[in-house]
Amino acid sequence: MKENLKKYLVEVIGTFFLVLTIICCSYTAQGILAPFAIACVIIAIVYAGGHISGGHYNPAISLAACFRGALSFKQFVPYTIAQLLGGAIAVWTFYLLIGKTQVFYPIDFKLMPMLISEALFTFALCYVVLQTATVKETKGNSYYGLAIGITVLVGAIAVGGTFCAGAFNPAVALPLGMISALSWKLAGYTILANLIGGALSALAFKLTYTETKED
Repeated sequence: MKENLKKYLVEVIGTFFLVLTIICCSYTAQGILAPFAIACVIIAIVYAGGHISGGHYNPAISLAACFRGALSFKQFVPYTIAQLLGGAIAVWTFYLLIGKTQVFYPIDFKLMPMLISEALFTFALCYVVLQTATVKETKGNSYYGLAIGITVLVGAIAVGGTFCAGAFNPAVALPLGMISALSWKLAGYTILANLIGGALSALAFKLTYTETKED
């Protein structure tokens, strides 16, 4: 039980800094700086917490890890709760920093491009996590954090802000709804697309990777 609590706390802390960075960058950063800052914080928190909790900070990744067999399904709910809690605390902290509660207005993305882009790049993110951080051939590698951060960077630049919010993570999409950067309707669709992308990445992993007894 104590070890599980450590994992959940790591997921809260990591998701907190991820979401806080995303929200603050949306408020302060210009142009290409925001995606790079977000990618850097992902790299940092993945390396910081990967050896404890797996460094998910994302319910879509946790779902993919469940289907892959790297996380038990009974752990999915507490992991998700920890991640959403971290995101909610980040929203509260952001408002504490700026001293006001209305700074964003919802962007009206077209539904189908938004669903496709969120699902595709969540798929890419989860697929990279599974292939670099959950198989024996890459066990102990030093590049998995970079690979994960770069994947988010690519997605954020390619489709973020144009076709979709660039969340690729339900624990990011929900806070975006909380701060009114997304309507609750689009935040809900984003979460759905993220979870679908995560589930499909696990299927692709199963189809492309040969399991061994050591896995």
